Parts: sequence; structure tokens; C-alpha cells
Amino acid sequence: MRRYLLIILLISLFSFSGCDDVLDCIINVRPELHVKTLAIGYVDEYYSENITAEIKNEVHDNDYDYYFDVSGRLPEGIDVFYNRHREVVFKGIPEESGRFSIKVFLEVIPRYDEFGNNGPLCTDTASRTYVLAIK
Repeated sequence: MRRYLLIILLISLFSFSGCDDVLDCIINVRPELHVKTLAIGYVDEYYSENITAEIKNEVHDNDYDYYFDVSGRLPEGIDVFYNRHREVVFKGIPEESGRFSIKVFLEVIPRYDEFGNNGPLCTDTASRTYVLAIK
């Protein structure tokens, strides 16, 4: 009886969502911000660091547009630059010391190909918190 319930559940899942979407979620195709410890910066010295992203388990991850947003307070003198080619860049000359908690949000949007198809994802967003230390 248990096996029949599992088969019915799987059939229902495939019929409502389509095989491709289910397989992509099993494979875990999703955006990902790389785990990284940001380099330590020093007051009155030039600082530059980047955070990169990718679509996990997707060989065509350049076929997506990457949109970033950063929340949290950056030290005075450090600016953030967004690059749709998969990175966020922090750079400048910090004017204050401290530990700054920064949350980076990522949303990816697949580009449509010539046939009107786009890449399926389990989710189209990701976020991660980083710590920027300035001495």
C-alpha cells in the first residue's frame, strides 16, 4: 500500500510540474553566492574585494542576468559596484575601522533563447552575509 501511495504521489508531482522542473530541483539548479572570507582592510589604505556568484549545477550560467543588492552599513570611503557578470565589488579607501556585517542578495533572470525557452531553476534568489573588517 505504501508503495502505491508513493507512485501516485510521484505521478501527481510530475503531472503538475513537468519533468524538467522536478529534475532540475533534484539536481539542485539554483543561484549561489560563493562562500568567502573578505580580506581585512586598513584605514587610509586602498581596499578592493569582490564576491562572485554562479548558477549551481548549470553549465550555461552565463546565460542569466545577475542582479545584486547589498544591505548593511559599509565603512565610510568604501563603495559597492554591481556587475551583471556575476560579481559585486567593494572598493575605496576606508576612513573608519570596525567590523561591518553586509548581506548580499542575488536574483538571477534567465535570458530567452531564439526559441523562447529559458533556463529552469528551483529558485531564482540567494543571499549570504559577509563580514568586512577594517583595522
